[in-house]
Amino acid sequence: MITERPVTLRSLHLYPVKSCHRIDVDSATAGERGLQGDREWMITDASGRFLTQRTHPQLALVHPSYEDDALVLRHPRLAPLSVPREAEPTGLRRKVRVWDDEVDAAVASADACAWVSAAVGVEALLVRAGTFTRRQPSGPWSGDRAAPVNFPDGYPLLVCNRASLDDLNDRLPEPLPMTRFRPNLVVEGLPPYAEDEIEELRFGATRLSLVKACTRCSTTTIDQESGVAAGNPLAVLKTYRFDRALRGVTFGQNALWTAGVGLALKVGDRGIAMHRRAT
Repeated sequence: MITERPVTLRSLHLYPVKSCHRIDVDSATAGERGLQGDREWMITDASGRFLTQRTHPQLALVHPSYEDDALVLRHPRLAPLSVPREAEPTGLRRKVRVWDDEVDAAVASADACAWVSAAVGVEALLVRAGTFTRRQPSGPWSGDRAAPVNFPDGYPLLVCNRASLDDLNDRLPEPLPMTRFRPNLVVEGLPPYAEDEIEELRFGATRLSLVKACTRCSTTTIDQESGVAAGNPLAVLKTYRFDRALRGVTFGQNALWTAGVGLALKVGDRGIAMHRRAT
């Protein structure tokens, strides 16, 4: 039996550079690799291995924006950096690593790499994904669906439910903002954790399949405005959100497009959540 619930798209978020600050947007386009502009770029160490806030929380202080045809990076201690945003990046390419995936990426200029090195405090590279970056979501949960990704941890989209955060905050000593969980889409109108039972979200002709609960890491303990550890939801989540099969605490759902690539989503869009499992 299929149960339908109305939902509203409360907010949309892009992360142009993996593990750096977000951009809060009023609208975004469904791209072949997630939301257009999301995680197109990544900062790696000198060997090409990805860096995240798990080990380098200061990445939160790198604020990206898209301005005209450039990616602009800002940091409290540095002059802004502008990097051309080509439709298909050219120039030097090298192998980079995201978890167990080794893929091709385009390397930004020496000046850009020097800038991110100064921002992070270690020798680093700024790299960009292109069509030559061939990577698929991790694990078996995407089934046979092709869903290419840029540089997310595993999946092209992350969906969170506002009511789930409200429930979590009722259990915490001090409430935390949704920014700790770095979602792409935040929905409202559902009961807490109803996202666990949703198979598909529909916003007009745009459809997302929710395929796997998102296991959470230490990035949730980092204040996304200061880059400093402040408040830890993991211990509380472990008391009621530990998934033995996934071997971690979960909050939010990883998702894939099933229809609507090329169409726009807007904050305030009303949609439908399709349940196929008993709640």
